[in-house]
Amino acid sequence: MSDPVTIGIAALVVLVALIAIRMPIGYAMIIVGGGGIALVNGPALLLSQLKTLAYGQFSIYDLSVVPMFILMGELAVVAGLSQALFRGANAWLGWMRGGTAMAAIAGCAGFGAVCGSSLATASTMGKVALPELKRYNYSGALATGSLAAGGVLGILIPPSVVLIIYAIIVEANIVTMFAAAMLPGILAVLLFLATIAIYVAIWPDAGPKGGAVDRAEFRAASLGLLPVIGIFGLVLGGIYAGLFNPTPAAAVGVTLVWIYGALRGRVNLAAIKTALLATAANTGMIYLILLGAELMKIFMSRIGLPQQAAAWIAESGLAPMAVMVLLLLALIALGCLMDSLSMILLVIPFFWPMLVEINGGLYQGAEGSGFGMSTDDLKIWFGILALIVVELGLITPPVGMNVFVISALARDTPMIETFKGVLPFFTAEILRVVLLLGFPALTLWLPGILGG
Repeated sequence: MSDPVTIGIAALVVLVALIAIRMPIGYAMIIVGGGGIALVNGPALLLSQLKTLAYGQFSIYDLSVVPMFILMGELAVVAGLSQALFRGANAWLGWMRGGTAMAAIAGCAGFGAVCGSSLATASTMGKVALPELKRYNYSGALATGSLAAGGVLGILIPPSVVLIIYAIIVEANIVTMFAAAMLPGILAVLLFLATIAIYVAIWPDAGPKGGAVDRAEFRAASLGLLPVIGIFGLVLGGIYAGLFNPTPAAAVGVTLVWIYGALRGRVNLAAIKTALLATAANTGMIYLILLGAELMKIFMSRIGLPQQAAAWIAESGLAPMAVMVLLLLALIALGCLMDSLSMILLVIPFFWPMLVEINGGLYQGAEGSGFGMSTDDLKIWFGILALIVVELGLITPPVGMNVFVISALARDTPMIETFKGVLPFFTAEILRVVLLLGFPALTLWLPGILGG
């Protein structure tokens, strides 16, 4: 039999080839993972695994939070939360040079906190903010670039579906991961706002000042923010206060968004039906990928590829931090080829065991064993870093899904201009990664406080 590295690399090549010919990634992972198990250990073991694997995966209670938060996001789209967020943020920030673009970033952050989907955040906020940005004669690059970049905030700011999936894969506490994402999420918003301020300081004509609003409009716009702040506060505040765990919290969020939309006349039976069907489709897709990812994980574990990779790294003399940087660079590269959720489900089951091996003492670096932190802290720190670099794939070519979404809305702006517009925000994201790499406490401090 060939060595594990050869088998593993061959399997990954087949997987990438299947994805390249447009096979859904869930089916591709099931074929490669299941076929690999049957090849290495025989069909009997594969059939034995399939007998209980799907039920074992999908009956996990923590996984029930996924369809609830997806439904919450689908209802938020039709309930009009995005308009209220942008209007309120623009009332506060729009008077400054570049202020309307800053309001778009703030609106994306707020909507992402309720929706949890980057693509939905970019699409919804784009429809709301682009007309205002055009009205004030913002450059095409800054207008579309800020919206495409603002959309990536939805993947990290809690509640995030991708963050939940990562927590389930590495068996981390979902509430702890939510807490760990708070400061990095706030840091992203601040860096994006600073990026716009620097951008318009260099090119003043790119982001003219918006019109000042009168006192009555300012008051009305500010009051419009209260329901959104209330929903976000009750959902996450209830979780951190111990009133309920994430699944009931998501149910509370669904109910509150539904009430908000119903009172505004935006959520009727037709809208609820559409939201439920979209939720079922997205949840089914995620569950299928989860099954394929589990088969891939079993296959890779049985051939011992993660352990072999960790042993190779130990013999290479690379410092643990260098290994972390290389893994993050690999995630950025993969993000240019596939969507964020698929990448997390495909790569994390392979990368995580390797990091555990390194952190557990296989590697003795200059500063001692591993990363100098517990496995629990490592899964939190790595998870936040991984999600940040994964989200970069949403604004980098050739996939750049957020760029495609915004370009479809702003047909008068060439896509190359949008890619130029996201470059400063990409730089800001790289700076955030460097800060979190250099200062793990930015990620671990709040979970430590809440856990203590």
